[in-house]
Amino acid sequence: MTASLGATRAESLPPEPTADTGALDRLTTLVAADLEAVNALILERMQSSVDLIPQLAGYLIASGGKRIRPVLTLASARLCGHRGQRHVGLAAAVEFIHTATLLHDDVVDESDLRRGQASANVVFGNQASVLVGDFLFSRAFQVMVEDGSVDTLRILANASAVIAEGEVLQLSAAHDTVTSRDTYLRIIRAKTAELFAAACEIGAVVADRSPAECAAMRSFGTELGIAFQIVDDVLDYSARQARLGKTIGDDFREGKITLPVILAMERGSEEERGFWRRTLEDGEQAEQEDLDHAVALLQRHDALADSMAAARTHAESALRAIRLLPASPMRQALEDVVEFVVERDF
Repeated sequence: MTASLGATRAESLPPEPTADTGALDRLTTLVAADLEAVNALILERMQSSVDLIPQLAGYLIASGGKRIRPVLTLASARLCGHRGQRHVGLAAAVEFIHTATLLHDDVVDESDLRRGQASANVVFGNQASVLVGDFLFSRAFQVMVEDGSVDTLRILANASAVIAEGEVLQLSAAHDTVTSRDTYLRIIRAKTAELFAAACEIGAVVADRSPAECAAMRSFGTELGIAFQIVDDVLDYSARQARLGKTIGDDFREGKITLPVILAMERGSEEERGFWRRTLEDGEQAEQEDLDHAVALLQRHDALADSMAAARTHAESALRAIRLLPASPMRQALEDVVEFVVERDF
């Protein structure tokens, strides 16, 4: 693991799509019975007398995805010794929150694809997507209240607020080529890492672990989530559509300022910065020609490789955090998922 995460700059370049999902599959297998219960609860709580709600929610949930966030809740709870079933409902709440944010994100980003299929807003319309996203948020809070713990309610309620703040901050930073690394990190901590953190922390909380261990699991989730998002932002300029599940260059077309672009802006000439301002700030793009030039600039300045190196740094921090918990097959499986996150190509 250490050798992989400590790769050289050349080795950090995104590979052709060959990622092995075995690590995530092994973790999912360890929590298979719990995950089956989560899926059953999700299906139950998606039901409504308003037909469009289960249709749209079911379309998105059935479209794929590895259920990484609820799996993290289940695995964290079992790692920490929880022997009850509270983690099942909380994992479902985590997935509802995540699914709701996907629905809202695709509307805001005007995305056409989600995991290789037409996004829900394309199939059902923007208004339905937003409203069903609201429904799923409400379902999440119902499940959280049923858990009966003020601590878990606080963690997930705070996460929902932080995620929304992150999305607004990202919207305000869109098309702004003077966005700093610090602002970028604030955005991904909020919109992605916060739910990873909450998913892991509540697993420790339901197991009644010590404050230090709960904090360690939260740190594990935070660092894993940051690494996950940085890799996602790199893949937008480097992976094939069939494996990534979305059109290549979506972030470029939407004017998103991600870490690879920030690094290229910092290292580029004034002429190159003018290119980024024209294409990202002004939105003046010659579709394929400008995207190809953007990728060439990112490669010229090692922006993709160095972004991957940053992801690996956060992955190492995740490993240090989880090692506060006793060694076990579950902990090893979670450590292996860290490598999956930084080596994936979708």
